[in-house]
Amino acid sequence: MGRPLHFRPHHFLCSLGFQRAGYSDGFTENMTEIVVGRLRAEDGDSVEIEVISATDDICAPCPKRRGALCSDQAKIAKLDLQHSKRLGVRPGDRLTWGQAKARISSLVKPGDLSVICAGCQWLALGYCEKSLADLLES
Repeated sequence: MGRPLHFRPHHFLCSLGFQRAGYSDGFTENMTEIVVGRLRAEDGDSVEIEVISATDDICAPCPKRRGALCSDQAKIAKLDLQHSKRLGVRPGDRLTWGQAKARISSLVKPGDLSVICAGCQWLALGYCEKSLADLLES
């Protein structure tokens, strides 16, 4: 089956809300391949994900990547901490995308993103709130 996807904690909710926009063409193409091509595929709920604490598979082509860190590391570390606490995940944990969505459904409610995603430039676009609402309705 190959190695699991590597995600920092905040990328679970980013993947849920992803709408084919990103920091660069390469970033968007990579994230589309991961989210649309794997997680949203017919068997996407069975995709295994390992939580890590550094740059991950989504970060790979990001123009803000600086080795294992980000040029916005303080902001990213805060996002990861908030998401880790809310979702109950920490580095080394493994779960499937289906299990991750179940956690999100049970632990994240409408309006929570304004707190756990505070500082994220994508939050104001409303993609994540809409995706969260859709998940909670399903």
